[in-house]
Amino acid sequence: QVNFVVCQLFALLAAVWFRTYLHSSKTSPFIRHVVATLLGLYLALFCFGWYALHFVIQSGISYYIMIIIGVENMHKYCFVFALGYLTVCQITRVYIFDYGQYSADFSGPMMIITQKITSLAFEIHDGMFRKNEDLTPSQRCLAVRRMPSLLEYLSYNCNFMGILAGPLCSYKDYITFIEGRSYQLQQSEANGKEDTKYEQTDPSPNIAVAQKLLICGLSLLFHMTITKTLPVEYNIDDNFRATASWPVRFFYLYVSLMAARPKYYFAWTLADAINNAAGFGFRGYDKNGGTRWDLISNLRIQQIEFSTSFKMFLDNWNIQTALWLKRVCYERATFSPTIQTFILSAIWHGVYPGYYLTFLTGVLMTLAARAIRNNIRHYFVQSPAVKLCYDIVTWMATQAAISYTVVPFVLLSVKPSLTFYSSCYFCLHIASILVLLVFPLKRTQKGSKKHESVQPVWSRKLEEESLLQKNNYSTTNNSFSQKQEITCRYQALKQ
Repeated sequence: QVNFVVCQLFALLAAVWFRTYLHSSKTSPFIRHVVATLLGLYLALFCFGWYALHFVIQSGISYYIMIIIGVENMHKYCFVFALGYLTVCQITRVYIFDYGQYSADFSGPMMIITQKITSLAFEIHDGMFRKNEDLTPSQRCLAVRRMPSLLEYLSYNCNFMGILAGPLCSYKDYITFIEGRSYQLQQSEANGKEDTKYEQTDPSPNIAVAQKLLICGLSLLFHMTITKTLPVEYNIDDNFRATASWPVRFFYLYVSLMAARPKYYFAWTLADAINNAAGFGFRGYDKNGGTRWDLISNLRIQQIEFSTSFKMFLDNWNIQTALWLKRVCYERATFSPTIQTFILSAIWHGVYPGYYLTFLTGVLMTLAARAIRNNIRHYFVQSPAVKLCYDIVTWMATQAAISYTVVPFVLLSVKPSLTFYSSCYFCLHIASILVLLVFPLKRTQKGSKKHESVQPVWSRKLEEESLLQKNNYSTTNNSFSQKQEITCRYQALKQ
C-alpha cells in the first residue's frame, strides 16, 4: 500500500512534467506513446516487482489474438482470454499465496487492463465488422475504425497515468489526448448552420487537480482516523448482536460502511487527478465558460452519499466500471441482462466468496428497487412536499440496502457473511422476494430507453445544469463529421 501511494505521487509529478515538456505541440505522438508506456511499466515494476510481467503478457497475447483471429470473432476470444487470465491470477494469489490479503496487489492493475482489452476488442469489432446502422449511438461513437499498432495498444493499456488505479477510458479518447486533439472544440451557431471549428488555447487543469487533491487529503485523513474506529467486522461481534437494539445495529451498519468508502474516494480521485495533471480528462466547457475535467472521473461523492435509489448509487460509484459492464455485457446480453451483468461484475472483482454473495444479493435488490420505482414512485412526485418526504424515505432505504448488500464484499468469506445475514434474519432478502412477488416487473428495453435515475430534490439543479451543457462542447475526432461529434459527446455526457 505504501508502494502504491508513493508510485501514484510520483506519477502525479510525472504527469505535470509530461504535460509541460512533452506536450503534443512540442512532441510527436510516437514519443508521447513511448514515454507514457515506459514510465507505466517502470511504476508497475517498482510497485509489484516481476509480477508486472503479467501486464505485458496479458496485453501481448490479447494483441496477438486480435491479429490472428480477425475482427469478426476477436472480441469473443479476447474477452474469454483476458477474463480467464485475470481469474487464474486471482485464484493463485488468493488460494495459494495469501487468502484475506485485502490490499493493493498486482491483480488490481490487471482488472483495469482486462477492462481495456475487452472494451477495445468490442470497439474494433463494432467499427470494422458490424454495419453502422446496427450500432447504438454510443457504440457508433466509440467504434474504432482501424487496428491500433502494438505501441498504441501497449500505451493505452500500460500508460503511467492509469496503470496502477485506472480509471478506464475509451481508446478513442486516449488517442485523441496523445495526438493533441482534446481541445479542438465545436462552436455551434445559434441559427443552426454548419458548425465552425476553431482552435482553443489549452485550458489549465491546475484548479481541478488542486480540488481533487484536497478531496484525496480529506478522504485519507478520514480513513486514517475514523475508519479504524468503526470496523465493519463489529457488525458480527457476538456481544454487539446480543445487546444492541435493531435501530442501533442498522445505524452502526450504515456508519461503518460509510466509513469504509473514503479509501476508494482517495484512490480513485488521486487517479483522476493524475490524468488531469497530464492534460487528460477534459470534457469541455459548461454554460458559464468553466472547464470540466470529469471525462474519466470514477465517482460522484455527493450523489453517492445522497442517492435515493439503488440504481442511482451504482451509477455514481465506480462509474467507468459500470459503463464497461454496460457496454460489453448489458447492451449485448441476449437474456436476463441484469443477472448476466452482476455475474460478470463478480467474476471480474475476484474469487472471494463474499463478492458473489454481494452481487447475487445486488441482483435481488436491483430488481426489487426497479419494481417499486416503476409501480409506486409516480404517486409521490406531484407535490414538492410529498416528493421531499419520498426522497428522505427512499434515501434511508437505499443506504440501508446498500450497506446490507456490501457487507460480504468487505468480510470476504462465507462464514462471517452468513453470520451477518442470519443475525438480520435475511430480512432484506425476504423483503426483496416479496416485492418481486407483489409488484409486476416491467421489461426493460436495452439500448432504446434509459431507466430514469431517481434524484432527490436537492440534486435536481445539478441535473438541469448538466442537460443545458449538451451543445456546448464536443471532442474532435477524425472519423466523424462535426455533427456526429456533437451527438457522440452528448451521448457520453448522458452516460
